Order: sequence, then structure tokens, then C-alpha cells
Amino acid sequence: MDPARVRKRGIRYSQRRHATLKGYRLEFNKVASRDPKEGYANIVEYENGFVEGAFYDIEDSDLEKLDRHEGYPDHYRRVEVKVRLDNRQEVKAVTYVAQPDKVSYGLMPSRDYLNHLLAARDVLSESYRRKLEIWQTLDELEGVRR
Repeated sequence: MDPARVRKRGIRYSQRRHATLKGYRLEFNKVASRDPKEGYANIVEYENGFVEGAFYDIEDSDLEKLDRHEGYPDHYRRVEVKVRLDNRQEVKAVTYVAQPDKVSYGLMPSRDYLNHLLAARDVLSESYRRKLEIWQTLDELEGVRR
């Protein structure tokens, strides 16, 4: 969701907008490669849930670049979903869902990782932004243990 990170990865986009995906919830249950206690973002089907995010309009040629950075197909699989934009238009989008063998429970994001999601604060609703801001991180938990 971090536009600077998207640009750094060489992915060009023509538009970046707020989008909502219904029927899912956000979890940090994808095991991070660098630390087995750290969780990366994943979406999980949940009937009454919703996830907010940044919808990037990119060329198909840049999807392959995105695949490499998202660890497709080993770490995440691509899933086509319908998201709702603020103008109420529903559009098809590609998202990534963690492969089942890369999922574990009881994980937390690092503060650094969570900040990449919060870099989309300009397109997130205030309530969803607050939800992310107060999410407990691995850094905070480890700080409590010291």
C-alpha cells in the first residue's frame, strides 16, 4: 500500500485510490522470511468482514514485477476479487493471499512493516487507519518482555 515502495520496485501506476473488499478480514498470519515470529499481511475470507486498501491501476506488464516482490507463487497466490471504489463502482482487482503452508497463527507485524501499510493513510478511512495504528506490533511485545 506504500506508494514510495511501489515506485521503488519499478511499478508504474496511473491511478491510486481507496478501495474496499467485502467478505474478508486482515490478518498478519503470513510467516515473514526474516523472522518466524513476524507476520505479514494476509486476507482471510470472513463473511461480515471488510478490508480497506489502495487500488493501483497498473499495466499487465508490471503485474509480473509485482508478483516477484510479493513472492508469487511460492509465498502468495494471486486471487481476482471485486473491490468497491469510493464512487460506488465495483471493479476487478488482483490481490495476494498467503499460501496455506506459509500461514501460522499468533504472529504480529513489525512496526516497520505496519508503517508500509500506514503509508496509505491518505486513501484509508479514518477508522481503518486508526485500527492499523493501534495494532500491536512485535516490537512492542518484545519491548514489554525486556
